[in-house]
Amino acid sequence: MTEIGKILLIAGGIIIAVGLLLTFSNHIPFLGKLPGDIVIKKENFTFYFPLVTFLLISIILTVIINIILRLINK
Repeated sequence: MTEIGKILLIAGGIIIAVGLLLTFSNHIPFLGKLPGDIVIKKENFTFYFPLVTFLLISIILTVIINIILRLINK
């Protein structure tokens, strides 16, 4: 039963972190405007693909999840 409790606490923490990130993402000036993010603007069309932003977020989340899993498995 304690393992389920740990998993629920971690899942709740992740949900809170994602919620805070979505809430305050417009206050982070570099998020989505890094060099390497692809923006194509035409007359009536704009295509936006934040490639480098996705990579940065992926690396940060990977490091955080690895730290959390190492602390749990001790």
